[in-house]
Amino acid sequence: MPKTPASSPLVLLLLLVPWTPVPADAEDWPCWRGPRGDGTSLETNVPTRWNGPAGENIAWKTAIPGKGHASPIVVGERIFVVSCREEREDRVLLCLDRKSGEILWERLVVHSPLEKKHALNSYASSTPAADDESVYVSFLDRTEMVVAAYDFAGNRRWLVRPGEFYSVHGYCSPPLLFEDLVILNGDHDGDGYLVALDRASGKTVWKRSRVNHTRSYCPPIIRDIDGRTQMVLSGSKCVASYDPHDGSRHWIIDGPTEQYVASLVCNGELFFLTAGFPTFHILGIRPDGEGNVTDTHVVWQTTKGCSYVPSPIVAGGGKYFLVVSDLGIGSCFEAATGQRYWMQRMGPRHYSASLLEADGLVYFLSDEGVTTIVRPGPELDVVAENRLGENCYTSPAISGGRVYLRAEKHLYCIGAPP
Repeated sequence: MPKTPASSPLVLLLLLVPWTPVPADAEDWPCWRGPRGDGTSLETNVPTRWNGPAGENIAWKTAIPGKGHASPIVVGERIFVVSCREEREDRVLLCLDRKSGEILWERLVVHSPLEKKHALNSYASSTPAADDESVYVSFLDRTEMVVAAYDFAGNRRWLVRPGEFYSVHGYCSPPLLFEDLVILNGDHDGDGYLVALDRASGKTVWKRSRVNHTRSYCPPIIRDIDGRTQMVLSGSKCVASYDPHDGSRHWIIDGPTEQYVASLVCNGELFFLTAGFPTFHILGIRPDGEGNVTDTHVVWQTTKGCSYVPSPIVAGGGKYFLVVSDLGIGSCFEAATGQRYWMQRMGPRHYSASLLEADGLVYFLSDEGVTTIVRPGPELDVVAENRLGENCYTSPAISGGRVYLRAEKHLYCIGAPP
């Protein structure tokens, strides 16, 4: 290939275009709750102060067509979000440029009548997942789960309908990637199931029935713990551990309630659950054993300060468990014992977003777009409080030293502008 002359217009243009280096410790945010599926980021120098109305520390913001409560994901130089253009009854996938926020392409995934849903749900609530080649999305088409894969140029690789799905509260099943599988939670008001699809073709590799036939809205979390790979899921009136390779079940705990939305987290020793409806519970669960371990493996439990929708976080190297209730009551526990260090109203009246941890700090995002940043520990230590100026019902993403917030009308990139 011939060399480009140093005086060419291309070289001059490249010299004039601002370039923002990606930090050396940057990591992608490729799925629901990030690279570990638990809301934690390994990055440092993550923004802690911004002001949306004043434009302070806002690198860019982009209007997103339609509505959706799914979180953005970040893979390399691309951001993916899903949305529903309600007036058209279209569920769509959008790809944006990470540096500029420009929408690069939009693809129609499903055109279907709008389903029944809860007032706090949306028609595009399932956060996508991506690997190095494809992005995977999931929607509801009338009474069927739809899962599709697209390459990064927007070409559809496959689309499948792996099972029925009925729920008066709508749909939310983020894809979970494991080895060569795409795994989805099919808990619904019918014959519920877990299903694993082949990443390359979308064909069903395994499908396992679920007990109790009750809707839930949280993906599993996978950990190598107790000498085995465990995929743990709360939903359908139970908490259960499965082998993600074939869907066989390790253990199950009955209850403690009926409805589950928040995802589980783990500190390497215990799994932690917060739920739900009609009764509220937080559990610390020991992950060994076989069969039904309801009476033997709940290490600690409380019914105060629990959340239904916002997923919790394990912070401080696994020492602290933090949670915020839907009505804005935040709590910090000693993870090992369940001792509550503090319980305090965080400010605004309602929370939907899940908690994040980055650089030793925990981010609480309210529906009103107010982010309260706390240093976890025995005493409540509020580091900053930031206003976006727009309602926000989705969980943030962190990548490349930036915080990405999908608000009601815009996607915000928070960080120093180039």
